[in-house]
Amino acid sequence: MGKVHQGIVDDTDRALIAELQRDATQAYAALGKAVGLSAGAAHDRVRKLRERGVIRRTTVDVDPAALGQGVLAFVMVDSSAWMGDAADAFAAIPEIQEAHIIAGAASVLVKVRTATTEQLQHVLRRLYAIEGVSGTQATVALETFFERPVNTE
Repeated sequence: MGKVHQGIVDDTDRALIAELQRDATQAYAALGKAVGLSAGAAHDRVRKLRERGVIRRTTVDVDPAALGQGVLAFVMVDSSAWMGDAADAFAAIPEIQEAHIIAGAASVLVKVRTATTEQLQHVLRRLYAIEGVSGTQATVALETFFERPVNTE
């Protein structure tokens, strides 16, 4: 995941990003109108934001429970060695939605979604199989109040 980010993101870019986060399916004409640009100018700016790596991807927000992935857990991964080279090992576990190197008592924080707690247990066993992992501390979320997109302000 190389970061490009050449140049500065200005207020118009931030407005475009906010509009895209609200509805990425809108036409460039509507997008441009919302931020005071022509459709062509909006399209050009969005293309440049993609090329620069500011916009990494366009996706759909799906309810995990509707797809049978109702168990959400955050797992602190303890290690006996530096885990900075283990990104591929974490990425190989499809139930892991996010993995972050962190500061503190643990080395890595992962966000896991599964259908059942038994499947979560299986993920924890797979985490232990990653070289350097010495322990895990899982916290299961009972309810999600909200999840926000990146703040553009």
